[in-house]
Parts: sequence; structure tokens; C-alpha cells
Amino acid sequence: MSKKRWTIMLILILIISMLSGCGQSTSTVKEQNVLPFDNQKQESKTNQLEVCFIDCGQGDAILIKTPVGEYMLVDGGKVEEGKNISDFLRSQGVEQLAVVVGTHPHSDHIGGLAEVIKTFPVQKVYLPRVTHNTAAFEALLNAIKGKNLKISTARQGVEISLSGVEARFIAPVGEGYDNLNNYSAVIRLDYGDNSFILTGDAEEFSEKEMLGSGEKLNADVLKVGHHGSSSSTCPDFVRAVSPQYAVIMCGADNDYGHPHRETLTTLDTAGVKVYRTDLHGTINMKSDGQNININNTTGDFNQTSKSALKPEQNNGYIGNKNSLKFHRSNCKSLPIEKNRVYIETRDEAIARGFTPCGNCQP
Repeated sequence: MSKKRWTIMLILILIISMLSGCGQSTSTVKEQNVLPFDNQKQESKTNQLEVCFIDCGQGDAILIKTPVGEYMLVDGGKVEEGKNISDFLRSQGVEQLAVVVGTHPHSDHIGGLAEVIKTFPVQKVYLPRVTHNTAAFEALLNAIKGKNLKISTARQGVEISLSGVEARFIAPVGEGYDNLNNYSAVIRLDYGDNSFILTGDAEEFSEKEMLGSGEKLNADVLKVGHHGSSSSTCPDFVRAVSPQYAVIMCGADNDYGHPHRETLTTLDTAGVKVYRTDLHGTINMKSDGQNININNTTGDFNQTSKSALKPEQNNGYIGNKNSLKFHRSNCKSLPIEKNRVYIETRDEAIARGFTPCGNCQP
């Protein structure tokens, strides 16, 4: 073979090798673009489960980060909190969400989710099988539709698609409830020896259904139902869960008097240490599978459970000379100044013949 022909063949071989190399490079780039979530998980592995109870006023929003770096958001506060919650997620390194759960259609739980879903890529959305005729619920459905997402039903026994932890819905057990709160999607998270139960606004009716369902209820942390209302957290349910810690999510000086005294007394009697977003701000719990470490953004986390449970004793009460009712100092039903009686403690109010206000439930 002539020298000229050898030279031509060598040039062809070099060109084919270069084209082959370019093809491999293009394939790699495409694969990286298809799997950004897996790459994110590899970069953010911590071997810890993080459960962050976001202070969003009178509402719920809970961010979960699994040990392998997947994120789940449970509820999104009110509509006006949507941008704040999205900003908070970014500050925590969230680029996309594996799971979004709207526990039930009340606006203080799902109001901000529309903004979150528009802002972040989302893999899966869970909602209970119930609708609500409100602008907040319609906006959520439109946001889900806009991202071409399907809604998976949140109900007892459904496993949640979340890597690194065991996650499942333990309520709602049934359907056809008169009260929307009892449709609340209740979530159980297990990581190693540690466990969390997140209850949305589930009330006593739902709690008793869970007690009779055969579900495992014992857990280290209980997110208290319905912002600490007396309609939830019945003594039997608390005994079954037997939590070491409870978290109450409510706004400072809210109009509902949350948390109610009955709930605080039930938790105090059970020896549960209580943390509250109205007192402590955003509460972050980290589990290594054996121990839970707790931090917060505001306030003193070293205070005793009793001071956290009974802040009203520092503010005193206001009695009504005419009705002989006594109220919390922030109650909307306070009498005019000339009819007020200022009382230091609840026991003193009872001893003086006053009865508790039915609205603020002091």
C-alpha cells in the first residue's frame, strides 16, 4: 500500500475517533439534565432526618429533609405566606420537592402551596379526597394543573414516595366527615428508632378513629392537631402516642385563643415537653435515628415546659363585672374599661365567682 493511502487512512481513523468522543460527551450532558434530583440528593446527604416546623403565623407549614436529601413539604400556611415560605425553602437549599402534601383544604394550611408549586419543580402531590369552594383551593388546583401533576389520594395505609425514611398516612381512616378538619392527612415518619406524627387539624373524632384502626401510634414527636385547640389532642390519643415532645403551630396573640388551656393541661399532665411557634419561632428537629436535637430561630429553648405551657399567668386575666366571665387579655370579647376587673391567676378568678369565657377559653 502506498504511503499516500496510509496517510489518508490514518486521517480517517482520527476523524472517526474524534466524532465518537463528541458523541459520548453529548450523551453525558443529556443524562445529567434528566437526573438533577438524584444529583441533588448525592450532594445533600446528611444521614439525618430533619423536620422543620416553619413559623408562618396562624397556620401550618412543615419541611422534611430525608437523610438522602429528598424534601417533602407538608402544608403551606395562608396565601400571603406563600412567597415567605418559598424564600425559606430556598434558604434551606431546596431546589425541588419530592413530595407536597396538603393536609386538608382550609386556607391556613393550603393557601401558600400554589405559590410553592409554581416556584419549585414537584414530583408528587398528595391531597385527601375532599374539595372546598374557596379561592385558595381553586388556586392550588390550578397550580397543580399548570405543572401537569396528578393528585394522589392521602388516606390511611398509603405509603408516601419518599426515600431514606418510612413515611405513610395513618389518617383519614374513613370519609364523609361533616367537619373538614377530620379529613386531615395524618403522617407518620420513622427513621431508625425515632418517629414523628404530623396531624394537620385532625380533631378528636379522627383521633379516636386512629386509636381503633390498629395503626402504630407511639412516637417521639407529636405535631399537635388544630393549633392546640381543645377540639383535638384528647387524653386517650396522647397516651397512645406517648410523645416526648409536642409542637404547637399557632400565631402570636391569635383570635382563637390557641393553644387552649385544656390541650396544654393534657400535655402537661402527660409530661410532654411543648414547643410553640408563637413563642419559639421556627422549630427545627434533627434525628440521627436514635436521638433528636432541637433548635429554634427565636426565644429561649431552655425554658421549662411549664413556663412554655402557661404564659397566660404572666399576662393575667380580665373579668367582666356584669357577666362574671373572665377572659384572656387578648380576647375579642373584653368588656369596656369601666366593667373590667383585673385578676392575676385563673384560680383567683374562679375563687371570686367568675367563669371562663367560651371564646378564648382561659
